[in-house]
Amino acid sequence: MELEVRHLRALCAIADTGSLHRAARQLGVAQPSLSTQLRRIEQELGGVLFLRSHTGCRPTPLGRLVLSRARPLMAELHLLVAEARAAASGGTELRIGSTASKALAGWLRRLRAHGRNPSLHMNVSPNALLRMVADGQLDVAFVHEVEGSPLRIPAELRLRVLVEREPQCVSLPVDHPAAAKGEVELADLAGDRWMIDPTVDGEWDAVQRMFRAARVSPHVLHGDYHTADALVATGEVVTVCQPTRAPRPDMAVRRLKGDPLGVRLLAAARTETDLDGVYPALEEAYGEVARQAPAYREWQAPQRPAPGGPFRPPSPALT
Repeated sequence: MELEVRHLRALCAIADTGSLHRAARQLGVAQPSLSTQLRRIEQELGGVLFLRSHTGCRPTPLGRLVLSRARPLMAELHLLVAEARAAASGGTELRIGSTASKALAGWLRRLRAHGRNPSLHMNVSPNALLRMVADGQLDVAFVHEVEGSPLRIPAELRLRVLVEREPQCVSLPVDHPAAAKGEVELADLAGDRWMIDPTVDGEWDAVQRMFRAARVSPHVLHGDYHTADALVATGEVVTVCQPTRAPRPDMAVRRLKGDPLGVRLLAAARTETDLDGVYPALEEAYGEVARQAPAYREWQAPQRPAPGGPFRPPSPALT
C-alpha cells in the first residue's frame, strides 16, 4: 500500500479530534472503516501512530513525527486547491470555518455585500477548526469554548472575543409544564430525557458538571442537535441550546436559572489584519440575531444600550 492524500487527511483528523469516532464523523466515514485504514497505515509505516484508550487517541512519538510532516503537506494542498478555485472564479475566496451559530447567515451575507467571496466549512469541533486555521486550510474560524473545557489554541493564532460568557439555554416542548416559567430550574427537568452531542468539544463534560452541581441525574441520550430539535418538537427530549435560538410553535426556549452553563465566543485568524477584515460583519450579524431572540433579550435587558445605540454583547458575571 502506498500512502495517499486521504491517508494523511485521516491521520490529521484523528490527531485534531483526539478520537476515532469524532474523526470518522468529520471525514464522513464509518468508524470501523477508519480503524481499518489506520491499521493499514501503521503497517505501511512500520509502527504504532496512536495510543488508543477509553479517553481517546493520542499520537506516539512516531505519530508526532509523521504528523509534523503531514500537516504542512495538507496545508499546501488545501492552499493549492483554494488558489486554483479562486483563480478559476476570478476572485479571492475567504475560507471561513465555524461551529453552529444563528449568526452565520447574516455574517456571510454582510461579507458578500462588501465584495468578499466566503466559503464555509462547518465542524462540531472548535479545536479542529482552530488547527485548520493554523495550518492554512482556513482563513478565519468562529468558534465557541465551553466553560471549564479550554480549547487547544495554537500559539500562532490571533483571537478576538465576541462574547466573554454567553449562558446557554434549554429547548423543550412548548407544552412542557416548565415552559410556562420564564426561567427553568434543572430540578424541573430531572425526570426528562436529555439529548446531548458528545462530539462537541467539552460539551458533555460541562453538562455532566452542571447535573452534578444541581444534584440531578436525568436520563441522557447521545445524538446531534439537528436530531435533538426534531425530538424536542415531538416531546421526546429536552436539550441545551444557544440563547439566540428562536422559539417555534412546537418548541420553547428558556433560560436555566442561575445560568449554570456558559460558552465563550471568539474569532481566530493568523493575523490581526485578517480579523479586522471580518470581525465587524460578525459582530453586526450576531447583534442582529441577538435582538430577535426573546431568551437573549431577557438576558441582555439589564445591560441593554439606549434605543438606537450600537450593539455590544454583554459579559454578565455568573450569578
